[in-house]
Amino acid sequence: MTNRSPQQYWRENIRYLILLLIIWFIASYGAGILFVEQLNQVQIGGFKLGFWFAQQGSIYVFIILIYVYVQLMNKLDRKYDVHEE
Repeated sequence: MTNRSPQQYWRENIRYLILLLIIWFIASYGAGILFVEQLNQVQIGGFKLGFWFAQQGSIYVFIILIYVYVQLMNKLDRKYDVHEE
């Protein structure tokens, strides 16, 4: 790390983690449990949307969040010059 401190690096890393975990919570717990009645008004492939989110949707969101996290961390590593060559 050149001019920036390791504390700044980890502060940004933790900020990314918290944001992505909040998104995952909303997708899994919120859409699968809290908002299930509103989502059940819509059907996908014969299944109610609330059921779909509880069974499938949160997994897809999690996989997308992993990809987003990797991209964010690659960008952060380059910013703080700690990336692999």
